[in-house]
Amino acid sequence: MDHPSKPTQTTPGGLLGRFAQTCWHASAEVVDMAVTTPAPRLALLDSEPQKVRFDVEKAALVVIDMQNDFCTKGGWVDHIGGDFSADRAPIAPLQRLLPIARRSGVPVIWVNWGNRPDLANMPPNQLHLYKPTGTGIGLGEPLPEHGARVLEKDSWAAAVVDELPIEASDIRVDKYRISGFWDTPLDSILRNLGTRTVFFAGVNTDQCVMHTLTDANFLGYGCVMLADCCATSSPEFCTQASIWNVKKCYGFVADSLQFAAALDGAGR
Repeated sequence: MDHPSKPTQTTPGGLLGRFAQTCWHASAEVVDMAVTTPAPRLALLDSEPQKVRFDVEKAALVVIDMQNDFCTKGGWVDHIGGDFSADRAPIAPLQRLLPIARRSGVPVIWVNWGNRPDLANMPPNQLHLYKPTGTGIGLGEPLPEHGARVLEKDSWAAAVVDELPIEASDIRVDKYRISGFWDTPLDSILRNLGTRTVFFAGVNTDQCVMHTLTDANFLGYGCVMLADCCATSSPEFCTQASIWNVKKCYGFVADSLQFAAALDGAGR
């Protein structure tokens, strides 16, 4: 199967676009907007509240904020006395799932806080989120243990945890709000991929995962939360409420084993 990031050229001329699902073919005589795209690979997911049939060729896996600041000792959550270990729960299931998704041709998209060093696009209400009393260490400020700046692009603090290496074929998106869609290219990337179904993983379940998922729902995508690949340092009732709301209003809930089984059975 052709990976959606590698369109196949079958006639003379030039391909316009990175992804086979939506590329054009141009020559001196004609621009072909109907280039043959990969044949559907249908899969059945054992999700709640209903099973979901989806096209693997039009699916994407979005992994949100599996970053040192949230998931690692010495990060920002650890610095403020939060339970960073709770946010490490998705690491093991993602270690198993990511190779399966990549082999199946499902694009892996890492959506992470990656703030500008000058915070020029960060209004006071967002700074307040990380520095609610106006004191302490907030966005872009150095952590005392090693000087890494909180959620600043290219800092250790904003890097994805070492246990989840990013592959060259993966796609990275920097975000600047709790939602991964606000003022980012995520929607454009998904549309260029031809994505119709988005699977969500990462932290925090009730915050960045939830609000990115709800925005995806509002934009018309089919949304599936992979519950065992999500976690939060918030109280347990926050997770329960998030899962209930996804199943009630915004999409579907499954786990990594169910997703892997659906991919394994695709097209059969």
